[in-house]
Amino acid sequence: MVPPPNPRFKQVFVLSTAMLSFISFWKAASIVLCDFGSSAYYAGGIAMNAFGPAFPWFIMGVMLFSGLMLGIYTESCTMFTRGGVYVVVRAAMGKVMAKLSVSALLFDYTLTGPISSVTAGLYLGSLFENIFPLLNIHWQVPGRAFAVVFALLVTAYFWRANIRGIEESADNNSKIIGFVAVVAVALIIWAGVTLYVRGFTLPPFTPVFTPKALGWTSNFPWIKAIGAVGLLMAFGHSILALSGLETLAQVYREIEDPKVENLKKAVVVIFLFSVFFTGLLTFISALIIPPELIAGKYADNLLGGLAIELHGPYWARLFMQMAVVLSGTLMLVGAVNTSFVGSNGVLNRVADDGILHDWFRGIHKKYGTTYRMINIVAITQILIILISGGDIFLLGEAYSFGVLWSLTFDTLSMIILRFRKREEEREWMFPLNIKVNNIYVPIGMMAVLVVLLAATGMNMLTKKVATIGGVLFTLTFFTIFHISEKMNEKKAQLYARDEDPDEKLNLKQANDISAILPELSKPHRILVPVRNPNNLVHLKTVLETVEDEDTDIIVLSARIAKGLQSGEEVMSEEDKDLFSDVVLLAEKYGKTVKPLFLFSNDPFFSIAQVAQAAGCEEIVMGVSGATGAEVQMERLAMAWGMLKKPEVAGRSVLARVVWEGRQMTYQLS
Repeated sequence: MVPPPNPRFKQVFVLSTAMLSFISFWKAASIVLCDFGSSAYYAGGIAMNAFGPAFPWFIMGVMLFSGLMLGIYTESCTMFTRGGVYVVVRAAMGKVMAKLSVSALLFDYTLTGPISSVTAGLYLGSLFENIFPLLNIHWQVPGRAFAVVFALLVTAYFWRANIRGIEESADNNSKIIGFVAVVAVALIIWAGVTLYVRGFTLPPFTPVFTPKALGWTSNFPWIKAIGAVGLLMAFGHSILALSGLETLAQVYREIEDPKVENLKKAVVVIFLFSVFFTGLLTFISALIIPPELIAGKYADNLLGGLAIELHGPYWARLFMQMAVVLSGTLMLVGAVNTSFVGSNGVLNRVADDGILHDWFRGIHKKYGTTYRMINIVAITQILIILISGGDIFLLGEAYSFGVLWSLTFDTLSMIILRFRKREEEREWMFPLNIKVNNIYVPIGMMAVLVVLLAATGMNMLTKKVATIGGVLFTLTFFTIFHISEKMNEKKAQLYARDEDPDEKLNLKQANDISAILPELSKPHRILVPVRNPNNLVHLKTVLETVEDEDTDIIVLSARIAKGLQSGEEVMSEEDKDLFSDVVLLAEKYGKTVKPLFLFSNDPFFSIAQVAQAAGCEEIVMGVSGATGAEVQMERLAMAWGMLKKPEVAGRSVLARVVWEGRQMTYQLS
């Protein structure tokens, strides 16, 4: 075969946004805990004001129940690398129910910001009230007003930061959780000493509901808040402590290899931390702080109250309160950022599926972010903060609406998928299953669903404002999604079209391969050419065997452009779909890939030139059904010899053609 004269690239694209970095199970757990764990600072006080001194039993019960929900999320994550409520519900019940579920989820995410920022403001205000007199500052801190102002400032800060393009930092989250853990351990030890010195009495188990916690049930005397009904009502008022589990589905794609094993480790860390941090500290608070103070003075800052009510000198207790407030503010403020990142991520996901109009996806000219979505989230959160007036009980009651509905939709969908996707192999299944023919009937998940449905129904009866607000919010977004879907003529693809498609593709582009190759910092490099999304066995083999820490994996797709005609080439939708499959596969194995796309007049010359320019030690190809492995290897060897540069002389490169159960190797030199 005579090679084409003067082979060169017509256009080269580097998909920089597809170059994911993967994180350890501890960092993944810390991202979830910065959202999930933040409820420890407000859940107990809200529950106390709903049904009295029995609240610690139910907060602990919810934390134990979180282990079951974490198990359900584990199964859903292993089925959907890019998981979450929307994806799971869409696969199980279709787009209509998916739009409804994601609307409720947005209510959850949107309220995360206000309840977290307001709580942080209330904790800071309480601390200032104790410090100012010692500094001869005679200023009465206006609790809720201060919290509202603080919340607005925090929201404005993260609105601006997200417009500029901020991401959640796993390193920062792990540092925050590490600091919070140290403070929590010190608090638990000191509380233990206090209980030993003072003694204690266990709180009552029977809930006693306040009028505002009964909602519409007060109009129906036959609904008695006793027995099983009372337990469900109390459970529903405590369920907001489960906020943040959806973050696990979002962070799963970034967990490093071995993905499923590290997911399980992260789940164990999350569960143990939540039980000891949220559950145990809430319980200890009820043992040390008198009930009337929990319902009054410390209703909005329970853990700060625990610190100041410990046994010991006042100055030491004040320092403990400072540590609690500092750790709590860091965690709660981080949750505000999570609300922006999560809401924006969910909106972008539904936009990718064609149910959000392109107007919402407008890209900021300077920062390249979906600023309109971020603006909507910020405006909504500001309105919620102002309308609530810093009333943490009101915010908490509304928050539980989104939490319960998203958990219910996710659990119901996973049950349906057991029957709809019966042949799909699951790497992990929620326990308690009965095998009938080839179906594993999820008895365990069905039991969890019954609890969630009962609590959801009871919550809708007992929380007037939350139900009305949640339903209106959910229906509003559902309507927006429905109208947007009708307005879109075609289903949105992985990348949306716009006047400047490269702006949304986030591509680097040039005619010289050496000018745009991504930074390669690892000692070893492998080139994996891909062409057919149904033939990625060779890429799968590389992802299974290569160590991500020391090897750069360059995934190359070369499309043939006949001749060297003028005009700028663009990627087709098929090319984008191919790289979508590549990224999904890389996410599944928790490995980083560097996707590279180019136009060339001969793909084998492209492979050889990229391998030489990048200094690859190995080339791994999939078998071609049209030519066969031997012809592929022959053409690559010819291209390699024609293009070999002096700087690669004396250096051999291993070439492999891989297919199911077989491979062919050849040493290029």
